[in-house]
Amino acid sequence: MCGNCCSGSPGFVVVSDEECEKLAARLGEDVETFKSRRTHMMSERRSLNERAGEHGLDCIFLDRHAVAGKAVCGVYEDRPAQCRTWPFWPSLLQSREMWERAKRTCPGIDKGTLIPIESVRVLRDQVKI
Repeated sequence: MCGNCCSGSPGFVVVSDEECEKLAARLGEDVETFKSRRTHMMSERRSLNERAGEHGLDCIFLDRHAVAGKAVCGVYEDRPAQCRTWPFWPSLLQSREMWERAKRTCPGIDKGTLIPIESVRVLRDQVKI
């Protein structure tokens, strides 16, 4: 609940059509309205929009006010696969160096309950990042 992976430099959160449908339903919007108001196209993929804040660019769903001192996802239960699978992306699992680099900005990496390798592989295979 730090929001480090949801803010900072310009980035992207890839969303599929199915994820757009879920998020639109959650917000009570039709899918086309959701896509036009809350996403943009990046080459061949659609990404959630960002908004400028004191920490750089925040994901439009990052909520810094709901919980004092925390940054929480406003759509946590329906967050995109890219968010659900962090930090087990193929690009971060390719080398110890990449993992350590991500760890410098993510206070949750290598903390808490150990995730079984089988679960890591399932998460890793859900995204192509």
